Amino acid sequence: MSDNIYAHDPRVASDLFASGDGNLFQRVMQMKHNEQPETARGEGGAQLSNEGGMSLFSTVPPNIVQSIRAFRVQDLHDEAQRLQQHFLYAYCATAQSKQEVLETISTSFLFPKHFGKNYDGLYDCLTDLVQKAGEQPGFVVVLDGLPIAQKFDKDGRETLLDVFREASEYWAERKVPFRVFYSFA
Repeated sequence: MSDNIYAHDPRVASDLFASGDGNLFQRVMQMKHNEQPETARGEGGAQLSNEGGMSLFSTVPPNIVQSIRAFRVQDLHDEAQRLQQHFLYAYCATAQSKQEVLETISTSFLFPKHFGKNYDGLYDCLTDLVQKAGEQPGFVVVLDGLPIAQKFDKDGRETLLDVFREASEYWAERKVPFRVFYSFA
């Protein structure tokens, strides 16, 4: 199983939540740990950084929230896989309100059903919930097509991005890459 389980297929989400103890991130990390060759792990199974060399991210800080600019989503996905990091993608262009944007993110990122669909719940799912699942290799997050709509205005977009900035700082303190790329619809 690849890290691309964060895709759009709702059957994948229901399959992952239907089995086991309901802790998606713990199961994902266990699957990832079991797939990873021993040479990519350090002492005690700790993940070794492989961001050196010719990385697409050579000019991108490890913890940042920025416009997608010249990057293509497929290239970001491929680089996340090469670095063995989580790739989280949400296509938000069809959303028209804060609630719809949060619902899209929740569904796309396979958040647990108890996610409160508010900014505090989003932050908790991006930080505490994931950290409780164990050591993390890093994250590449794409928020594609954030809406420019009356019910999701500039302040709403900035508040959403601030949540991701705070999550990026949270992971920076733990020395885990957390890169967020966004675009507007």
